[in-house]
Amino acid sequence: MAKHTRVFNGSDGVEWGVEVRMPTASNAMVVFHHPSGRTSGLNRYAWHQWHGPEARSVTSRVSVDTVMKTLSDDVLALLFRRSMPISPGATPLSGVLNWNT
Repeated sequence: MAKHTRVFNGSDGVEWGVEVRMPTASNAMVVFHHPSGRTSGLNRYAWHQWHGPEARSVTSRVSVDTVMKTLSDDVLALLFRRSMPISPGATPLSGVLNWNT
């Protein structure tokens, strides 16, 4: 796993690697890496809203370590429930009507 990671146990028993990316003043991307590998199409992401003092300044940036320290198991469970696939999958538009027919 990368330097700034920890493990999150999903409700189905899968151990996801958790990484914080792209921190700004008011949010950071939390990436859930599926145990099958970092390039897996099963990886997911969610945005974690930051409410610290950095959020009131457009020129500041919260550190990855600081965000990681605030990610309790409860916060990770909430973020995981709200997460979205990083990869669209094999048929990303399945179920969308084809207007050309």
